Amino acid sequence: MAALGSPLRTLRGLLRELRHASAGRPYRDTPAYQHVMAAFRAHRVTSEKLCRAQQELHFQAATYLCLLRSVREHLALHHEYHGKGERSPGEVAGLVGFRLPQQPGGKG
Repeated sequence: MAALGSPLRTLRGLLRELRHASAGRPYRDTPAYQHVMAAFRAHRVTSEKLCRAQQELHFQAATYLCLLRSVREHLALHHEYHGKGERSPGEVAGLVGFRLPQQPGGKG
């Protein structure tokens, strides 16, 4: 199994993504927040023998964190580059980082 990092880091990442997804509303009142916190509290590492359920929860949480982060980044890219219909040649050139040459006499 690949290294997952610490469970606390995964929990903080999940909470950060839930905060981004809540869009200004208090995210601590959502059922998702309450479920994540209850699951992490129920599977705390103790001094007992190795707990497979805790490792499975950490893997699922890390996978879900990856999904939430990827969806948020995808939406940001989609909003930035989504087609807005027909564009002028000057606007298209500016999108890719070029400038159109100026015609003599100030016509361009």
